[in-house]
Amino acid sequence: MSLRQMEYFLTVVEEASFTRAAEVLHVTQPALSHQIKALEKAVGGALLERMPRGVRLTPMGRAYLPHAELAVRSAAQARRAARAAAGAEGGELHIAALHSIAVGAMPDVFARWRTARPRVLLRLHEYATTEALEEAVQRGTADLAVGPEPAGPTGTVVPVGEEEVVLVVPFDDRLAGRTTVTLPELADRAWIRCAMEPVVHGERFLDWACGQAGFRPRTAVWTEHTSTAVRMAAAGVGVCAAPAHVVRGAVGEDCVLLTPDPAWKRALTVYARVPPTGAAAAFVDLLRATWPSLGAACAAPVYEECDLPAARTPAPQS
Repeated sequence: MSLRQMEYFLTVVEEASFTRAAEVLHVTQPALSHQIKALEKAVGGALLERMPRGVRLTPMGRAYLPHAELAVRSAAQARRAARAAAGAEGGELHIAALHSIAVGAMPDVFARWRTARPRVLLRLHEYATTEALEEAVQRGTADLAVGPEPAGPTGTVVPVGEEEVVLVVPFDDRLAGRTTVTLPELADRAWIRCAMEPVVHGERFLDWACGQAGFRPRTAVWTEHTSTAVRMAAAGVGVCAAPAHVVRGAVGEDCVLLTPDPAWKRALTVYARVPPTGAAAAFVDLLRATWPSLGAACAAPVYEECDLPAARTPAPQS
């Protein structure tokens, strides 16, 4: 079996049609059918069931699919890595990041990259959870991932510093003249919550942290994205907790940032299946240089005083 045959197979699955797949691949339908039959002969059975309208996977095809996806993505990643290592112009670098990091930190990093290496294309893949982020690297979707230190074996992990989580309130809030606040002072407040909120000790982080302070937070609004929660808090809907860089990226600090006492911080890393070289290594260096607050304390604990693990995202509940 060949990589091209796997690519043809994946395209047929994605398009659910030999006709549409042939158009996407710019080959004739008989040529496509011939390659699929050759692939099925090589694996020892039918992978696709031809239906009156379209196709569907056979049980063997369902078992084969994730391995074919991994092989094709790994091959693409290998080509990108080789070009990057050789300093080839016109190459690509795929970066995976949590949504909060993508909206808060990546714009400045990407702008500097475009100035330094305008002919190396960057592709950003955003994920809501650390699990999805780690999977993206393992499956070869991305060359580098930016987020908390991965839970499982990954390959190369490079510490890049820490991320501070702050509390957001509007300018007319009664706490607007402060710089720090303790959680008990917020016991009577409504909160903007986000589906991306991490989980610690089996509870959403804010539920756990407020519980330690002797109260349960009253939820006003659930959002899907951290940046939306920040906008809601800036408008006065309620208090929200968010990484400081997201606040600056989402609303340009058009609000008041309060530091919890004690402070909430978590370590961030860049990680990959193989050691970064060429363009990938240059991107890691640029990230550390562009975001000095990250490079200052690479051994910082994850949310000080809170023992917070990597983010976990349960289904939102009000």
